[in-house]
Amino acid sequence: MDTIIDDTNAPGMRETLARRRQDTLRRCRAETERCGKPLLFGMTTALSLHAIPLPDQCTLDITKLHTVATTGNGRTRTRAAHVQAHVWRHASGIIRFDEQVHALHPYHAWAQLAPYLSLEALVILGDAVVCAMHRTPTLARKRDAATILAGFCAHIPKLARFKGRTNALRALPLIMPNVDSPMESKQRLALMAHGVPMPTTNYVVPDVKFASGASMTLDLAWPEHQVAVEYDGDHHRTDKQQWRRDQEKRNLLRSRSWIILEATAGNLANDEARASFAFQVGRELAKRGASVPFSLMPRPLEET
Repeated sequence: MDTIIDDTNAPGMRETLARRRQDTLRRCRAETERCGKPLLFGMTTALSLHAIPLPDQCTLDITKLHTVATTGNGRTRTRAAHVQAHVWRHASGIIRFDEQVHALHPYHAWAQLAPYLSLEALVILGDAVVCAMHRTPTLARKRDAATILAGFCAHIPKLARFKGRTNALRALPLIMPNVDSPMESKQRLALMAHGVPMPTTNYVVPDVKFASGASMTLDLAWPEHQVAVEYDGDHHRTDKQQWRRDQEKRNLLRSRSWIILEATAGNLANDEARASFAFQVGRELAKRGASVPFSLMPRPLEET
């Protein structure tokens, strides 16, 4: 199973998530038929059913179907190698996809994965959970992304005694709303690890619009200093319409004194690349009067 590590705004990535959701739903239905009863799915299976990008570097086998029960005795025991049963005692807010296939709410699927992910990966997944919920009307329930995140941060601490709880509580303050892709999350965390101040994510530039009348947004922005970072996934270069749209936005904003720095996967390729780009961003911010306690070596995320 592929790991999503690029832009969920890209048409190809949205299609990949939709295909994975349908394939996972098909596999889950087949398993419920084999077992002869409805099943509750969690972990990465729930993420796939909710069309949430899967985390990379996960120590859990993401190719398996992961079932959930609230007690050990309630687990569906099977010898099937493609199914793994888990106990999750906080199975509230269950989402029904049909009469047979049920999944944990994204908040709970995220918490379940806390012991299997690094702090960075858990934050990136948290960003993706908020984004996916905001885009799903039945989960958003007319809430904006910031309100969904506030509910997330209020809900998780109420869950007592689950494995990885300490990691989860450390991750919550670092999760941001309105993050459109895991790579944008990685870029933000890489900058913060080197002392660059926390940016505003997907900042809507006031009083500036495209010729079409649409609002202009910036992936990562420090609006008080008019500095921004735009992450360019592959489709920004291969899709002519997207490329023209990027140029229209950046040229207009630069004419209005914005500094726009463009990031790609290459800026995250290794420690040297991350430090170099962080220095570039920090330097532009400092030139505009920002306080940037730059660190040559990345600091642990919990210290940012």
